[in-house]
This record gives sequence, structure tokens and C-alpha cells, in this order.
Amino acid sequence: MPIYVDADACPVKEEVYKVARRIGWEVFVIANSFIRTPAESRIRFVLVDAGADAADDWIAERAAPGDVVVTNDIPLAARALEKGAEALSPTAKVFTTDMIGSALATRGLMEHLRSFGEITSGPKPFSPKDRSAFLSALDAAVGRARRKLA
Repeated sequence: MPIYVDADACPVKEEVYKVARRIGWEVFVIANSFIRTPAESRIRFVLVDAGADAADDWIAERAAPGDVVVTNDIPLAARALEKGAEALSPTAKVFTTDMIGSALATRGLMEHLRSFGEITSGPKPFSPKDRSAFLSALDAAVGRARRKLA
């Protein structure tokens, strides 16, 4: 059972590696530019072609029940959920089938507002508290993924 990491601008790759080592799962780190990963057989870097959705497409084509997908991309999270995978963001937000529709709608609204220059601030800095919350959320996602295959 793998953990797929949508790696461009993902601040929690080290936390994913830590959990994967503990539970013995593989990690696929997917990006369209080189990212250094540990030289370990269970951690694999996958370089995809340039393009806005190339990494997302690679992950969505492979995600299956019992897998975990780490992404900030709401459409990718929706695709992962459709395949039966668990999906969570680096900020510990757990995506569920019950909330993904409203998350997609909110994303669309925010993109629309940004296109008019209405929103200019980015995300807040990542803190140790955020990393701790992510680790807890990832452990819970792994538990849910394991139960799907039991």
C-alpha cells in the first residue's frame, strides 16, 4: 500500500517518510521537477512531464483503495476519493466524500476572486504545530486505509 505525495511545494515530505518507514509502506514522490529523496528502496521519486496536471494525473491513475494521497490540490483529492483512496492535505485537512463537493466549489470561487485581484495573500508559514497535526492526520489516514483492505 503506497503513500503518494503530490510533491511540488509539499512541506511535509520528511514526515511522510518517517511514517512510511515505521509502517513499512512505499512512498511515491511525484513532481515535474527534480526533488531530492532519501536513497531508500521504499521511497521513489517519479519525474513527470511538465504541465499543470501531469503529477495529478499520474497519481490519480494509480490510486486505489488502501492507498493514501497527500496533496493540497482539491481536484486531485476528489479523484483519489473516487478511486477509494484516503486523501489529506499537508495542513492535516482530511478530504472526505461528504465535503469534497463544497471544497471544489470554494476553490472555484477563490480562483474567480483571485482572477480579479481580490485576494493577494498566500498561506501562513508552516509551524511545528502544523507538522504535528499532519503526523496525527496521516496516522489516522493509514488506519482508515488499512481497514478498507481488511
